[in-house]
Amino acid sequence: MKWETMQKKRQGVVTVALVGNPNVGKSTLFNTMTGMRRHTGNWTGKTLDGEAAYSRTLPALRLLDLPGMYALHEGGEVLSEEAEAVRFLREGQADAVLIVCDAGALARNLVLVLQLMRELSLPMAIALNLGKEARARGVSVDGEQLQRVLGIPVFCVEAYDKRALSKLASDLYALPLQARELSAAPVAQAAEIAAQVCRYDEALTAQAARRQAREARWERWLTGRVSGFLIMLGLLALLLWLTMVAANVLSDLLSALLGSMEAWVWRFLTVRCSTWVCDFLVNGVLHTVVLVVSVMLPPMALFFPLFTILEDLGYLPRMAFLLDRPFARCGSCGKQAICLSMGLGCNAVGVTSCRILSSPRERRIAMITNALIPCNGRFPTLTALILLFLAGEGKSPLMASLWMMGFLLLSVLVTLLLTRLLTLRQEDAGTKRPYLLELPPLRRPRWGQLLVRSVLDRTLKMLWRAVAISAPAGAILWLLAREKIGDASLLQHMASALQAPGALIGLDGAVLSAFVLSLPANELLMPIVVMLYRGGACIDEMGALSALGELLIANGWTAKTALCTAVFTLFHWPCATTLVSIWRESRSVKTMLEAVFWPLL
Repeated sequence: MKWETMQKKRQGVVTVALVGNPNVGKSTLFNTMTGMRRHTGNWTGKTLDGEAAYSRTLPALRLLDLPGMYALHEGGEVLSEEAEAVRFLREGQADAVLIVCDAGALARNLVLVLQLMRELSLPMAIALNLGKEARARGVSVDGEQLQRVLGIPVFCVEAYDKRALSKLASDLYALPLQARELSAAPVAQAAEIAAQVCRYDEALTAQAARRQAREARWERWLTGRVSGFLIMLGLLALLLWLTMVAANVLSDLLSALLGSMEAWVWRFLTVRCSTWVCDFLVNGVLHTVVLVVSVMLPPMALFFPLFTILEDLGYLPRMAFLLDRPFARCGSCGKQAICLSMGLGCNAVGVTSCRILSSPRERRIAMITNALIPCNGRFPTLTALILLFLAGEGKSPLMASLWMMGFLLLSVLVTLLLTRLLTLRQEDAGTKRPYLLELPPLRRPRWGQLLVRSVLDRTLKMLWRAVAISAPAGAILWLLAREKIGDASLLQHMASALQAPGALIGLDGAVLSAFVLSLPANELLMPIVVMLYRGGACIDEMGALSALGELLIANGWTAKTALCTAVFTLFHWPCATTLVSIWRESRSVKTMLEAVFWPLL
């Protein structure tokens, strides 16, 4: 969101900008005061665009959550969103500034505070957050002393405490009425001021020392060159194993439940509509939506909460730290690993998260390569192929998880190679940018917020997007399967036309046709394959795994066919939603076409 859209002043409205270092709780404070659900996480770079809202306690108070920043830089090596936020502050578009600080890292936060005080004439105050966490580490901050030293109001808050923040809202409303002279305090005084107001609690020193020693051991394990990679692979394997084992059971239950709903809708429409309309709405539109929901919802409902736990713990930036060296050798940085991990849930979300990368070049490359990581929509196809043809006769979940890990590692390897290839191109040549990564403290997940974020903000949001795409796709597939030329439907003619190019890459015409027709949603791939093999007039459910295997083998499938299909599932064009997200983020048709060309190549 461009800051120009926020520059409209309304009579009687006080606009307060929330600023501060990354990962100090600005967005959490914003959510608590406004009742909104902006996505927050235990890693830097989450706030990527501003958003305005009115506080519930005072309708005339307008809050703007600005991206995290370390200093008042414009342009250069900082995020474009940060540069826009700095210009927004310098141009005086806010009536007042609330600087959110981490009580446990006050010396570092005060660098920005002193710079804002010296260069901006706006009324400002400090919200001293995370005081409980700081006290657990044996550090307490005297807010009144800090207020006397700096000469601006200091509010000691906890971003989750709604009652305490209600008083803060009334204080912020009066903040623009307070005059303030520009401070001449140099930034170098930050450590000196912090020393004056910070006190180390002797009663907590021993306990804090033990906690710090324990956290230091965890840090050595999580970020070690050997142990770090082993832990990362182990966590990923565990996440995949839990998702694969439980998702199959939930998918069968959900499919049976929604299937009974189809029968009820058919009976309801039969007495009100013609047979053609009933067939179109139920077997075309509704059946496709039910199939996508039953296949997509269980893995998402399991994967997103598990992934959000790792995010809340603060593990994602540590993973980026581990992968920084291989990505740096390929011309990018470790933050691209965070974008890839977000792509595991949905490539469209991974593309959006590319905003955290500093330069347009890095963002463009990350968007082009994100679809190389299998999203949630491709996991059901990969799982079925692995269990049927690659995991052995026992269909062991452990062996299947190892195969899935192998495919993921192959995806990362190809991502690194393509990243290197794109950075070698003449138009991408340039000086490498330094990569600054702040490792946030390891924190316990906030279970209530975790459920809200993983279920409402991620699972249901992505599910609604899938339904919106699969409904018209089902209608088109129904029409293609119904309309015939001679004795064959348009779908069967399409499969015959693609038989030769499909054979060149180890597939057949039906499978290659299914890849083309599943552009709206990757979840449609195997159901379309089954539909073509059975010659049905509507999209078919995959049914039991054993029945699916018998159908594929009857149509000439071998382990080689399954392996070729799995590889092509990993590396082909992005889905329609991802392509739209690439265009929205880059505003470049060329970048969108490159995202199709390079993975397919």
